[in-house]
Amino acid sequence: MKNQIITVQGSGIAVITKHEDDYLSITDIARHKNPEEPKDIVKNWMRSKTTIEFLGLWERLHNPNFKGVEFDSFMYQAGTNAFVLSPSKWIESTNAIGIISKPGNNGGTFAHRDIAFEFASWISAEFKLYLLLEFQRLKKTENQSLKLEWNLQRTLAKINYRIHTDAIKEKIIPVPVTRMQAHAIYASEADLLNVALFGQTAKEWRESNPGREGNIRDHAALEQLVVLSNLESINALLVHQGMKQPERLMQLNETAITQLKSLVANKKIKLLK
Repeated sequence: MKNQIITVQGSGIAVITKHEDDYLSITDIARHKNPEEPKDIVKNWMRSKTTIEFLGLWERLHNPNFKGVEFDSFMYQAGTNAFVLSPSKWIESTNAIGIISKPGNNGGTFAHRDIAFEFASWISAEFKLYLLLEFQRLKKTENQSLKLEWNLQRTLAKINYRIHTDAIKEKIIPVPVTRMQAHAIYASEADLLNVALFGQTAKEWRESNPGREGNIRDHAALEQLVVLSNLESINALLVHQGMKQPERLMQLNETAITQLKSLVANKKIKLLK
């Protein structure tokens, strides 16, 4: 789990990455409104029926182990004067994954970025916009860093790289996405790109490769990393244009197939290796 800090209007907001998903500290966000009692701000937010409805919908979309019966009980009580709900009780009762409670001095309540931005909107629309801006800056810096790491790793690997046969090279070309994949809801843009390029999510790769270290991208070929970099830029443009996720997945997959076919047939790529 990776820990980072972004600064928003003078406040430090902790960001952790777990299984390629980003979680922001809503305890830190709450300090913007009440520096002395941020926990109370979070609890007040969770008393709202609208909040419980949003959290439940998010879990149903992303969490197959979400306990719907316990959620229905909270929905019935939410909004009443006597209703009080803490993040830890929500997690324990419903088996929620969108919110994480971390003990200790550097702990607090963390929420998946979708939920954290919703909470930030409740705190302050202005603060949410600045938070979103700084978070996007962080992800852009991370992507640039990853590209540099990939370039370094691949340059060192050239020394002992074995030229693949055409038969082996054909295996890196992805197959067209299925109807089921196209209409699935992907929690992160990273997984959307994984499906477009590798044909599976990071979780699916880990489940099918339990003995291998690293993640799906650590085991990618040079050609795949080149295409992945292109797909990231294209996806950002499609998001800006408002294209829906299923349509983006289909277009990104078609682009990946076309570019990889071109790369594996290019003799200059062989010379680089």
